[in-house]
Amino acid sequence: MRRVLVGILFVIALAASPSLPARADPADVALVMAIDVSLSVNEGEYQLQREGIARAFESPALAAAVAGGEHHAIEVLVLEWSDPEIQITTVDWTRVSDAASAQAFAAQVRATKRSSQGLTAIGSALLAARAAFRRLPEPAARHVIDVSGDGMANVGPQPSQIRDALVAEGVTINGLTMLNDEPWVDQYYDMNVVGGPGAFLMQIADYQSFAAAMQQKLLSEIVALPLRRRAAPT
Repeated sequence: MRRVLVGILFVIALAASPSLPARADPADVALVMAIDVSLSVNEGEYQLQREGIARAFESPALAAAVAGGEHHAIEVLVLEWSDPEIQITTVDWTRVSDAASAQAFAAQVRATKRSSQGLTAIGSALLAARAAFRRLPEPAARHVIDVSGDGMANVGPQPSQIRDALVAEGVTINGLTMLNDEPWVDQYYDMNVVGGPGAFLMQIADYQSFAAAMQQKLLSEIVALPLRRRAAPT
């Protein structure tokens, strides 16, 4: 009788104890897409950025690049940045593993609305990206920040200092610059923003070329294909 009672109590204890969470499937890359929404970006240019990201994720080439990775999946987050205190996640961490999930992510991007219009705090955007990495839902082989913008930082912490700290943590920071407002902004990004393993910078004349450049940039980031500092095709 005693053995039966002990057995019953053991079963009850197992049922009452919280189950351990299942191990999350790893991703090939965790990508923060940091999008400039400062005052220098007008509404039309903002729409071109958002649509360019959505179109890139709808591309069959992107789904094929994801499928070709070791883990056949990536984690992606969209972060809009302007003032130091305004860094808004408009699409939170989303696992993309095939064409269907890529298209669903594109739909989420299109459903977002502009979060702010402020100054240009690139350093604060990098800090917000670091914080996002710390709440990743699953491990990732590489951590990449994809910063797009058309101007130099004019407020907040020095981007170069934050960049150096992130690079020391193994993070890669790539850049996509639009030269329509400040033609020298690519040099600024090269010196103060871009860094880390395989980092690269792309520049385009204006936002009309954003979609093609973003697709090329994403493909390079997903497959870890190094690119030299270069102009993107229009």
